[in-house]
Amino acid sequence: AVHLVESGGGSVQAGGSLRLSCVASDYIYYMAWFRQAPGKEREGVVGYDGSGIPRYEDSVKGRFIASRDNAKRTLDLQMNGLSPEDTAMYYCAADWGVRSATWRDDRLYKNWGQGTQVTVSS
Repeated sequence: AVHLVESGGGSVQAGGSLRLSCVASDYIYYMAWFRQAPGKEREGVVGYDGSGIPRYEDSVKGRFIASRDNAKRTLDLQMNGLSPEDTAMYYCAADWGVRSATWRDDRLYKNWGQGTQVTVSS
């Protein structure tokens, strides 16, 4: 199993920015950020394969930018233009078997971080 550790969550006002970071204990092909708001299902935010191609959920396109460093085993998420609708627990996930066509399916990921809270106030 790959151990994932997230950092960088916090509280910010609407329009502000936060940067999340996830570091893996070992290289793994597919990494992603998911989020879960209270009372809602977990949803994919961005998926990033080992070849350097990210896939974004529609509501974050143009606001969130993911960056991956395979040598450092990190997946960072720069979140700009935050809104209260972005408030959620954010989780880093990773697995060898995920591909770009299925990255949103959280059932495919066997490795999960503990989560980091992002709270956006209006």
